[in-house]
Amino acid sequence: VDPFFRLLEAQLQDQRREHEEEVEALKNRVDAMKEELEKQQQAFLQTLQLSPEAQVEFGLQQEITRLTNENLDLKEILEKLEKNEKKLKKQLKIYMKKVQDFEASQATVPTDRRRHERNMQVAVQRKEKDFQGMLEYYKEDEPLLIRNLIT
Repeated sequence: VDPFFRLLEAQLQDQRREHEEEVEALKNRVDAMKEELEKQQQAFLQTLQLSPEAQVEFGLQQEITRLTNENLDLKEILEKLEKNEKKLKKQLKIYMKKVQDFEASQATVPTDRRRHERNMQVAVQRKEKDFQGMLEYYKEDEPLLIRNLIT
């Protein structure tokens, strides 16, 4: 019984520590938001003291800064997407090469074995998909198809 209570106590301490870390992170976030709000309030008060022309200019400066930051964020996202696209294209080339190598190796496999592998692939596809309607097959595969349908 004593080890059980120690385990529970250890779990409780871990949860308490995680909770305290979360609370600390949230407090830091609230403090950062308060600072940002104070900056915005000060900027607003400063703009109220400016002439109408200066207020318009200040507003334009703020909007230009916001759009510039947004543009930089979008450029960063675009760079990540382009990098990911290049990576995926490389993977596609590798997979295409593997498919070509596989097809080349299948050309050297005896025809009976290929026919059996093709029938196995058809059986797997039937398990994965819900077919409705007619079934297309090779005439020479009919006995194997009938045997598979019966079993």
